[in-house]
Amino acid sequence: MSSGQAGTTELRERVGISIAAADAPALLQIIDEAEASGVRQLWMTQSPTTIDSLTLYAAASQRTKEVRFGTSIVPTYPRHPLALAQQAATVAALGSGRLRLGVGPSHRPAIEPTYGIKMESPLVHLREYVEVLRGILWAGKIEHSGQFITANATLNNPPQVPLLISTLGEGAFRLAGEVSDGAISWNCPPAYLHNVGLPAMQAGAQAAGRSTPPLVAHSWVSLNRDTAAVRQAVGKTIAFYAQLPFYANMFAAAGYPVENGAVSDELIDSLVVTGDADAVAARLKELLDSGLDELLLTNVVLDNEAEDRSQLFQLIGRL
Repeated sequence: MSSGQAGTTELRERVGISIAAADAPALLQIIDEAEASGVRQLWMTQSPTTIDSLTLYAAASQRTKEVRFGTSIVPTYPRHPLALAQQAATVAALGSGRLRLGVGPSHRPAIEPTYGIKMESPLVHLREYVEVLRGILWAGKIEHSGQFITANATLNNPPQVPLLISTLGEGAFRLAGEVSDGAISWNCPPAYLHNVGLPAMQAGAQAAGRSTPPLVAHSWVSLNRDTAAVRQAVGKTIAFYAQLPFYANMFAAAGYPVENGAVSDELIDSLVVTGDADAVAARLKELLDSGLDELLLTNVVLDNEAEDRSQLFQLIGRL
C-alpha cells in the first residue's frame, strides 16, 4: 500500500498496537483480548532479555484467527538472516500469512557490549540482511557472499513474508524505499516524517524503479486528559532514547535538539496523542489523512496498565 492508496483502507486496519508483558502467558491473554476487541494488528519489540516475539507469535497464531502480527523490530546483528528466515517461515505457515517481519540494526550501546559484535556500517549490513531474507523468503533461493553476510540455501514453498525495516535517519528511509516492504519509524515526530522520511523513501523507491512502500509511523497514546502526567511519563522514556546517538541525531534533524540530556516539552507533545476517546480518535484519523500509511501505537502507562490497555483496544477496535 503506497501513501496515495492509504485513504481507501478502513481506519482500524491501518492502526496497530505495540504490546509487552513480563511473561508469555500474559502476552497470549493480551493478544486474545486485542482480537476480541477488534484490533487488527499487533507489534512487539525485542531486546536481548525480552520474550522472543516470533516464538510468542507461533503460539498466538494457534489461538487467534484474524489479528495480524508484526515485529518492530528483530535486531539483525545477533541472528543470521537464514536462522531468522527459518523461524519466520514457521510462524507464517502457522499463522495463515498474518506475519510481517520487521528488522533493523538496533543501536551500538545495545549490540556491542551485550553480544561482543562490532556494529560497523549498519545500513550496509541491513541492506545485505534484507537481500538474504528477500531471496530465501520470497524466491526460495539465496546465494550471497557480501561484506558482512554469507548465505547459501534453498527453501521449498517460500512464504513471501513482508519485510519491513526500522528507520530513523534519512539514509534508512531511502533504503526502505529501495528494498523493503515498509518502513517502521520509532519516536519520529510527524513533521520529520513528512519533511524527511517520506521524501527519502520516495526517492529510494524511484531510484529502484518500484512503488513506495508504506510508512508505519510510531506514536504514543493515552486516553487521559491529564496532559502534564502524560507528558511526564513519556518524557522519561524519550529522555532514555535521547541518550542513543541515532535518536539524538534524528531529534536534532527534526528541530528538537537534545541539550544536556534534556528533551523539550515540544518534542514530547509532537510524539503523543492524548485526550478522551473522541479526541484521540480524531487525532489518529488526522495523522492517517496527512499521508502516513499506518500508525503503530504505544500505550502510555499511568495508573492501571491493564485498564488503560483495554480502553485503547476497544477504541481502536471501533475505528
